[in-house]
Amino acid sequence: MDNATAANPNIQSTRLASGLTVVTEKMPHLESAALGVWVRSGSRDETAGEHGLAHLLEHMAFKGTSTRTARQIAEEIENAGGELNAATSTETTSYYARVLKENVPLAVDLLADILTDSAFDEEELSREKNVILQEIGAADDTPDDVVFDHFSATVFKDQTIGRPILGTPETVEGFTTDDIRHYLARNYTTDRMFVVGAGAIDHDAFVAQVEERFAALPPAPAEKPVVEPARYIGGDSRETRDLMDAQVLIGFEGKAYHARDYYAAQVLANILGGGMSSRLFQEVREKRGLCYSVYAFHWAFSDSGIFGVHAATGEEDLSELVEVIAGELVKATESIGQQEIDRARAQTRAHLLMAQESPAARAGQIARQVMLYGRTIPNQEVLDRLAALTPDRLTDLASRLFLTGKPTISAIGPIGKLAAPGDILSSLSRAKA
Repeated sequence: MDNATAANPNIQSTRLASGLTVVTEKMPHLESAALGVWVRSGSRDETAGEHGLAHLLEHMAFKGTSTRTARQIAEEIENAGGELNAATSTETTSYYARVLKENVPLAVDLLADILTDSAFDEEELSREKNVILQEIGAADDTPDDVVFDHFSATVFKDQTIGRPILGTPETVEGFTTDDIRHYLARNYTTDRMFVVGAGAIDHDAFVAQVEERFAALPPAPAEKPVVEPARYIGGDSRETRDLMDAQVLIGFEGKAYHARDYYAAQVLANILGGGMSSRLFQEVREKRGLCYSVYAFHWAFSDSGIFGVHAATGEEDLSELVEVIAGELVKATESIGQQEIDRARAQTRAHLLMAQESPAARAGQIARQVMLYGRTIPNQEVLDRLAALTPDRLTDLASRLFLTGKPTISAIGPIGKLAAPGDILSSLSRAKA
């Protein structure tokens, strides 16, 4: 089944008989292309005993096939001046390449090889486990990484969606090649995989290459894996460490990708802490000098979301910092100016249009849209949704998030003076009064 997008005739989509979806965007005047395979499966799709397996599989895919060694994979792509990489997230895994236009067939061949014919050699597995153990150790030595891991684990307590993507030393050391194959067979099926290319790429030729090289992918199973629905729990996570600064995260339940308030939450995060002109940056850093960096964020998942504020400061300023952040959250429930909304919309528009100039950015954007919504989303549709936002709608959302939502606290460092979650609510109440 083929279809071209009316809003953008350069975008074409084909669903193969196998169930695999192929989407391309031809970007005129480019001499290179970005392409990849996106899998609607990530760390959240692990079972209780598979913590870290999605990430390990991503590493092992590059460690040799029945016809290529790990070194040959690296040399073939780099001999052509290209690059090959991958990434694992909570809900997706991606394998992607960037090459000159004449080397698109090579990139397709390499991607297909690592995803349909990986050897999963025992010696390579042993070496890669050690690499990941080093990665886990490095993350544990980075406080601003740890505070986010603890935050996720607290928000989604005892759920796979809240576990660190890397796994733990104990789980990683215990994995076998059979574990990897079982996870691969269960999750890497044609109904959950999307091959996307952007740049100097011919759709028909690309589809033919993908159809031939990915023919070995298994089809959708009769019974699809069931993912546990996300349940926002919230609470308090603290770890005292001898550090110069205390890392602190204050968060609330956010909105899922498909929620009516998704775009409103994105704009609210931008207004509160999306740049140097944002409320938090101006009040916390510029006016009061309480920290070097402060920002707000909104993470969306398929069925949940997180709205949070992150900052780092010295122990003596921690209490005041939290009070000021609470005050700014409450102010957002009372008043948001049209000019602030216009600024956030302008930043979003710039981001969308700048992405049009990068084949890698466009390929990733298209893949995410097709995985989430089953279609590509025209830029104008996004801008129309943003244009529909009003000050009253954003203050209403802020009230529902901050005044009635349950806060989650994650902190690491010299945090003896950090208020408890209940006190954060009190700070919000006092600021409201």
